[in-house]
Amino acid sequence: MDISFLGGPAPQRGVGVVAPFDFALDRELWRWVPDEVSLHMTRTPFVPVEVSLDLARMVSEHETLGEAVRTLNAIAPEVVAYACTSGSFVGGIAGERAMCEAMTWAGAVPSVTTSGALLDALTELGVRRVALVTPYTVSVTRALEAYVAEAGVTISGCAYMGLTRHIWKVPYRDVADMARQAVPVEGAADALFISCTNLPTYDVIPQLEAELRIPVISANQVTMWAALRRLGTPAVGPYQALTDPSARIGPTVPGPVGPAVAGPLGPAVADMPGVGDGPDTEQQQEGWT
Repeated sequence: MDISFLGGPAPQRGVGVVAPFDFALDRELWRWVPDEVSLHMTRTPFVPVEVSLDLARMVSEHETLGEAVRTLNAIAPEVVAYACTSGSFVGGIAGERAMCEAMTWAGAVPSVTTSGALLDALTELGVRRVALVTPYTVSVTRALEAYVAEAGVTISGCAYMGLTRHIWKVPYRDVADMARQAVPVEGAADALFISCTNLPTYDVIPQLEAELRIPVISANQVTMWAALRRLGTPAVGPYQALTDPSARIGPTVPGPVGPAVAGPLGPAVADMPGVGDGPDTEQQQEGWT
């Protein structure tokens, strides 16, 4: 059979993705990617540490990132994305910028991180007050609050799950429940951010946006949105405010965010019985403010 008339395959543009060793949601990342773009995945080396600030630091060391990016050089991606929220906010804004510089130096291409993409998305949507949902423990959630506050965004509410493993197994209904706790009434926040690239979110975003009446953004979503924007290509996310402007409720005014404020989680968590007394209680608690 003569198939020369097909002429394909069509040229592909590449996005390199560096993920932590325990990342389990490759398929979810692909759902934001148009047909003409390919994802080229690699992972950091395994370390026997549960999800924690220690793990976040280990999987974001510049040497580790450089080695991961160099494994992608042979296929020449046009941009590299580091798909890990905690690993990219653990060092604050300066740490996130240094990570991008290290990846760009190793791959000679533009680089983005999940936490850097988060701040870009908040600016794109004109968000000054954001509610947070995390699967993390108290200490990791506090670090996210500090990062967002450093960027000058007010944290209006926060709900966390207290997990240290198997985050990719959390069902959508649990994510939705935590979102409702973080945004208990309409108008409580300008947007909701669901943290952690290992937490499934794609299908729940449109539901929560319709229910809460605010943009809902997630770690995997902002990572793919930012990486594809570097290519001049829109992410595929129907009925999601970040990727589909027609889904936005009311006008948005991109621009600089307001003054930084202290996050609410610290004092609220300190008042919770059993939270903060030690690592065992911290890992098992679920809470919100």
